[in-house]
Parts: sequence; structure tokens; C-alpha cells
Amino acid sequence: MMRRGVVFSICLVLVLVSIFWQKASDRLGAERKASANAGKGAGADSADRQGTRRVSVNPAPAGHAEQIVAAKVVQFGRNRRELLRAIAWRTGKEIPGEVEKFFEAIESGNWEEIEAVWTSMSKRSGQYEGSTHAPELDPFWPTVLDVYLTAEAAHNWPAQKLLDYGNSILGALRPGMVYVGGTDSGRAIPTLMNETGEGEHHIVVTQNAFADRRYMEFVETLYSDRFAALTTEESDRAFAAYIDDAKKRFDHDRQFPDEPKQVRPGETVGMENGKFQVSGQVAVMDINERMLRMLMEKNPEMSFAMEESFPFKAMMGNATTLGPIMELGVQDEQQALTRERAAQAVDYWRATTQELLSDSDAMASHEVRMSYSKLISSQAGMLLDRGYTAEAEEAFVLANKIAPTSAEAVTRYVDLLINEGRVGDAIPIAENARSLAPEKKEFSDLVQKLQTLKK
Repeated sequence: MMRRGVVFSICLVLVLVSIFWQKASDRLGAERKASANAGKGAGADSADRQGTRRVSVNPAPAGHAEQIVAAKVVQFGRNRRELLRAIAWRTGKEIPGEVEKFFEAIESGNWEEIEAVWTSMSKRSGQYEGSTHAPELDPFWPTVLDVYLTAEAAHNWPAQKLLDYGNSILGALRPGMVYVGGTDSGRAIPTLMNETGEGEHHIVVTQNAFADRRYMEFVETLYSDRFAALTTEESDRAFAAYIDDAKKRFDHDRQFPDEPKQVRPGETVGMENGKFQVSGQVAVMDINERMLRMLMEKNPEMSFAMEESFPFKAMMGNATTLGPIMELGVQDEQQALTRERAAQAVDYWRATTQELLSDSDAMASHEVRMSYSKLISSQAGMLLDRGYTAEAEEAFVLANKIAPTSAEAVTRYVDLLINEGRVGDAIPIAENARSLAPEKKEFSDLVQKLQTLKK
């Protein structure tokens, strides 16, 4: 579910192709397409104690939620197809036949056909590891990806749970807020609900793709009348700043081998043929984080909220809880993260966890359990970074109750316990994950590590 959201499977060399693309002769103009309504699943709002809206969705009659979600996917596909044609007209590029075929499959709702066309195109997207780069797809690829992720979520999620999840996130946003999605579901479901629902249509972007120039062109196409996207020069500046920083840290480690390493775990850097090279997920996400900070600085009048795939730790210093997600760049002291607010967040998740555990449809869905566990783990990580250890631990306990085989929920909780010298408490967490998912070697390795630490 989260393969594109968490790892995103980007080879940095391919990302750099996007970043350093030649400038298009015609910049994509600004014209956000209005979305028609395909049914509204939201029920009454109720104020939670964090000052955000917790939107509940009254369960629809059997089969009705499925009809609502299916109609939303079709409507969203139509809206994006109009956008696709506008992009083609403005750039003078012809829409490839397979892209047209993909949107025809979306219109028909045939998942097998949608998946087959998508799989073929993704192999030539220049985005995923092992894919080639087909330039004729470039102007249209972000639109295709946007629609595919929504169709995939509709296919994988129980319909009512999809509506509940989307409304819980959108209901937390204040008017005018920019929403930054991370995981596949955390990006796609709010996008679908946002574009096909009544009321304000928020700006929705993803933290994972800022480093891809194609995506920034897409953001500009959607929102340039409301939002200042980054220019090619600004994107280049973010990349150059990362390269300079990585090179300094690499040089430090070579010059001072006995000092703590500054190159981060998972960050692949080094010299090759006399040139400094970088690659890997950590490098890509560092660039994405720099670009998100630049976007926030370029749009100072806007507030930003995020559902993360990969933690942007440098941005947690002035973040706070916002219902199920997190608000970034908080300046208002009344909204700042305090111990009281941290406790309210735990209360929010305690109630939500009870609802999920008592809901057989939710607990039967891998997508639902992993998505909510991810939301809780993300807030727990922020609470831990800010020194609210007791509240963070309780949140990690809740995340593990919902999804005891979530690698992130397990490892982040175990790390907290190790750092507190409570290895004995950590072992049952890892052993439970191993027993429930014996095929996952990472849990076996974790148990072995903990047993070694305990000796």
C-alpha cells in the first residue's frame, strides 16, 4: 500500500533528469478545474478539544457507500482528463494513446484494465527503480499518477472506511490550509474527497515528489492562481544546497574517521570517476524537505498540514497536532504543542483506536489498519522529538494495537524503549510481530538484536 508513499522507489539519477530538465518553451498556465459533486459522505461536525473539526460519517446503507466512491472516482477521472487536454493544448504535445486508454479504463471502472495499462506505463515513467524514461509521457505523468492512486485506494479500501478516513483528514483542516499528503492513501483519499465534495477545495500536494520537476509543473497547473509553486531555478537551488551539504559531511567522514559519522544511514554518497555522486531514498527526501520549506517561505500567508510518509524531522520543531495529522510552521502560541495538547492528541487516538478495534470491517482491512497506525506513529514520533515521552509511548502502544505487524510502529516503539534502557519491555513487542508475520525477516532480526542487547 505504501510502496510509493514511503519509499517512492526513486532512483536519484532519474529524479535529477527531472530537476535539470530543459525549461519548457511554454510554462503551464493556471487554471484549476472545478470539480462537480459526486455525493457527499460527511455527516455532522463535532468540535474536538484541539480546536479542529472531527468529521464523522454516518454509515451508508449497504452498497450505497460503494456507489458513492465509484462515482467519485469516475468524476475525478473526468476532471483530470479535462486537465490533461488543457496541458496538451498549452504544451503542443499529443496525448499518448496509452494515456487515453488509461482514462477510458477509469471511466469504465474496470480495475483489471486500469491496473494493466498503469503497469505498462509505469515501466516507462522514469520514476520507479528499474523503469526507463519515455519523454512523451512527461507532461501527463503526474496527472495519470494522481488518478491511478485514487482508483487504487477505491479498489483496496472498504468504501465506508475510505469516506471516513478522507473526511477525518479534511475535517481537521482550517479554511485555506494547504494539505501535504505522504503515503499513497494519505495523499490519494483526501485528494479524491477534496476534489469531488462540496465546500472549500483545499490545495493538496505530496511531500514525496517536489524533487521531480514534472510534479512541480503539475502543481503550478492546478494551483498557480492560489499558490506560488517553485521555479526551476529554485528547485535547482534546493538540489545544489543538498549536494553541498552532503559533500561536506562526506569529506568530514573521510578526514576524521574516528569521529561520529555525519553521512546518514541509508544515504549513499561517494566519489565515482572523479565526481561526487548521491543516490537513495534519504537523499531524495532531504531535497523534498528543503523544497517544502521553500514553498512554505514562498507562501507565508498560508498554513500547512501534513500526513507524512517519511519524517521531516527538521520541521518538527514548530509542528503541532491537528486532529489525525500535523500542522507545520506553527507561529501562534495558542496553537503550539504543549503537554496539554499532547495529552489531548492521545485522547483523540485512544477514542479512535477503540472505534477501529470494535469495527470488524476496519480490522479486516490491511489498508485501514496500516493507514491509521501510520497516522498515530507519525504523531507519536513528533511527540517524542518534542520531549513528551510518556504521551509518545502511549500513542505507540495504540499504533501497535491497530497494526502489530507495522514495521514502522514496531521499530519506532522499540527504539523508544531501548533508549530508555527497557530492552526487556521491547522484546515482547518484537516477538509478537515476528509470530504474526514470520515471513518478515526484519522482525526476526529485531528480536535477535534485542536478545543480544539484553545479555
